[in-house]
Amino acid sequence: MGTEVQGPARTYRVRTYGCQMNVHDSERLSGLLEAAGYAAAPEGSDADVVVLNTCAVRENADNRLYGNLGHLRPVKDAHPGMQIAVGGCLAQKDRGEIVRRAPWVDVVFGTHNVGSLPALLERARHNAEAQVEIVESLEVFPSTLPAKRDSAYSGWVSISVGCNNTCTFCIVPSLRGTEKDRRPGEILAEVQALADQGVLEVTLLGQNVNAYGVEFGDRGAFADLLRTAGRIEGLERIRFTSPHPREFTDDVIAAMAETPAVCHQLHMPLQSGSDDVLKRMRRAYRRDRYLGILDRVRAAMPDAAITTDIIVGFPGETEEDFEQTLEVVREARFSSAFTFQYSKRPGTAAAEMDGQVPKAVVQERYLRLTALQDEISWAENRALVGRTVELLVAAGEGSKDAATGRLSGRARDGRLVHFTAANGVRPGDIVETVVTQAAPHFLVADGVLLSHRRTRAGDASEAGTRPTTPGILLGMPRIGAPA
Repeated sequence: MGTEVQGPARTYRVRTYGCQMNVHDSERLSGLLEAAGYAAAPEGSDADVVVLNTCAVRENADNRLYGNLGHLRPVKDAHPGMQIAVGGCLAQKDRGEIVRRAPWVDVVFGTHNVGSLPALLERARHNAEAQVEIVESLEVFPSTLPAKRDSAYSGWVSISVGCNNTCTFCIVPSLRGTEKDRRPGEILAEVQALADQGVLEVTLLGQNVNAYGVEFGDRGAFADLLRTAGRIEGLERIRFTSPHPREFTDDVIAAMAETPAVCHQLHMPLQSGSDDVLKRMRRAYRRDRYLGILDRVRAAMPDAAITTDIIVGFPGETEEDFEQTLEVVREARFSSAFTFQYSKRPGTAAAEMDGQVPKAVVQERYLRLTALQDEISWAENRALVGRTVELLVAAGEGSKDAATGRLSGRARDGRLVHFTAANGVRPGDIVETVVTQAAPHFLVADGVLLSHRRTRAGDASEAGTRPTTPGILLGMPRIGAPA
């Protein structure tokens, strides 16, 4: 698939910024380049092609991009024939501005035309000029593209792209478009292919996963997808991110509670505990509805670990509004929270709102919020001391240090656990151990392992191989999934 590269294989490196969607898009970019004949650049070497997969949501995204491009210019000058490509959300937003500000860039491509990268690189080389291609709507669902996975034991699977919400702080809908849902059979075939390769854990991805199915008229499609995926042989853990409180329904809670493979972990963005702020954010739910969802989740799954996103200092936020957020945090008792200080994002409605909160006030509130959440996270983690946990041994989060001999793993509820490793334990293996210590952001298990199960994923990690998925998945999963 893609344009053939003649002669010795040119090398590539993909740098990723932003969310899980971008991480998965980078796996696709790697898969496309390898299908076109490129090879991953060895660590420590300069690549022939450097791809920057950008984010437009994170603070200072523009400065980070142009700073990185500035660092790459002398590298390119010293390596004739090197190419630089910029993709992702910031490319979709800035378009030709990137080449104007950094004329040494060879290719700019948007979120809807990831699959064009190999052809654009070849065209830029042939024409000896920059290629800018930004399409306005999705032509091919990106998960039909090949992917080179980052992990032998876990994988991302997109179920939808884009978003139909109009949150005033978010630019994503204008960059990734309206929601497009992938057909269930295609999703399940990809999950089946990963399980066949030994992958133990899959995370279903979407900007709003629990709205899945609306496009083809099936409001219960997401709950059905969880149940059906949970019957795929060899798949041990299913996670998903991110849902939206407005559309989170009880059938999804039931599917989570009744499907053994679905982990009792839920990331449920709050953003604010103030109804007035939620209204200005255009979030389409209020505090009581949000807390009611958490109550029903915990009634069905008392061991569920619930995490969230919170924005501090949204335009017009008063001290009373902020205190209401603290009240919700105290009541919700999140296992952890991703907390953000609001800052203007060009192109969003919130950037033009009155009542922008002074930076010093935002910072002071942010510190109070993080101190409270750390206190809650630590208390919740201390309650787990003495409990037996099953861990999927992780790579990247790696050993703590040589002195302790600890490795790291993720419990089924998503918590990070550093544990004393026995000989022969590899990333991708499954171990059971007992929690001995707690900190706000992780657990420690310093005792002897209760069990260690070697897995095919562990074999693949040990051999240094990673799963790949082909461009078109043929056949259906062996569980009678709907087409």
